[in-house]
Amino acid sequence: MFEKIVIANRGEIGLRILRACNELGIKTVAVHSSADRDLIHVRLADESVCIGPAPSAESYLNIPALISAAEVTDAVAIHPGYGFLSENADFADRVEKSGFVFIGPRAETIRLMGDKIEAIKAMKAAGIPCIPGSDGPLGDDPKLNLEIARRIGFPVLIKAAGGGGGRGMRVVHSDAALANAIGMTRSEAGAAFGNDTVYMEKYLDNPRHIEIQVLADGEGRAVYLGERDCSMQRRHQKVIEEAPAPGITPQARQKIGELCVQACVETRYRGAGTFEFLYQDGEFYFIEMNTRLQVEHPVTEMITGIDIVREQIRIAAGLGLSFKQSDIEIRGHAIECRINAEDPRNFTPSPGTISQYHAPGGPGIRVDSHIYAGYRVPPYYDSMIGKLIAYGDDRETAMARMRMALTEMIIDGIKTNIPLHRDILNDAAFHAGGTNIHYLEKKLSQ
Repeated sequence: MFEKIVIANRGEIGLRILRACNELGIKTVAVHSSADRDLIHVRLADESVCIGPAPSAESYLNIPALISAAEVTDAVAIHPGYGFLSENADFADRVEKSGFVFIGPRAETIRLMGDKIEAIKAMKAAGIPCIPGSDGPLGDDPKLNLEIARRIGFPVLIKAAGGGGGRGMRVVHSDAALANAIGMTRSEAGAAFGNDTVYMEKYLDNPRHIEIQVLADGEGRAVYLGERDCSMQRRHQKVIEEAPAPGITPQARQKIGELCVQACVETRYRGAGTFEFLYQDGEFYFIEMNTRLQVEHPVTEMITGIDIVREQIRIAAGLGLSFKQSDIEIRGHAIECRINAEDPRNFTPSPGTISQYHAPGGPGIRVDSHIYAGYRVPPYYDSMIGKLIAYGDDRETAMARMRMALTEMIIDGIKTNIPLHRDILNDAAFHAGGTNIHYLEKKLSQ
């Protein structure tokens, strides 16, 4: 096992990684920007290193500074968490070449899955079902692009090959709008991702967002930990996640899970990963693979009893998986609400000092958060300040516990999206289960 790990992230995930390290007896180094000196995990870590000023580009995205922090503290490995550099193949490569262990997939795997076109090719080769599409990048011939769109059938979706997180996508409903949409998406992709390659796929009008959590040791052994429903989204950003997904049968779960495991074996995948699918009319369609820890990993941990961060570290240390597929049993139901520092009506960020904080409790309640009374939420980073998770023997119990927890949770001094979560938990369609990815957007527009 590693002696010391650098936590190359901040906020709640920094604290989550520190807790896993403490359980494993691993010393920790918390890197932080000048704006994050008062983060809880920075205070609790064995060592801390300031890696730059507040802007992410000068701190959490500063590869030389992160590697230097590992060097000066004699750390052995670096855990990237999620976001920032967690899916940056160049960072993974630099970490390994500098003599440290990157707690995540190999650089070539990250690079493969980061290119959506190449990822789709790899998944098709592994037998994973994919959405009908252009089967490659779109060229500059308007007539050929129109032929592809007509073959697929309108509406179609123009997507950036290097995109992610809901960015770099445009829906097209007609012949006349196609060329302009391709040009605009290409231009935006080049500016946002440094890669203007775009492709086309069928736009599904009533899909759910279902994802499969996997763990693999990179040596031919892999498992799946069930599925999550992440369909409650705003502007392609997840708001609420739950596991297992309502309406997915054990047989459907096993079938798609085994395909994902086979894909991990064939690509020699290493670490934690998530296969993301659109699910419509009983069919799964692959959209992308996230080669990192997911924000919503706690709901899977709650229904399986497996510590995914601990397994990530074990795999990176060469210890392999601590269990096999037959050991995994899904029990109960879990729901996660992402708590953001934002105005619940117009969703503008709400940085500032938290004057009062009370965390909810009771049976089945878990709070993953770094905030405390007196903590100042900085304006420089993502607005998520915590995750509230409720677990129960069934979905009804989990929802009831979540409603109570949202009532108990007090965060004063800033605005949060807790009122939005209360509204969703009392929504009849959410209560019934199985809403599509467009539902919340339409609800909010009304």
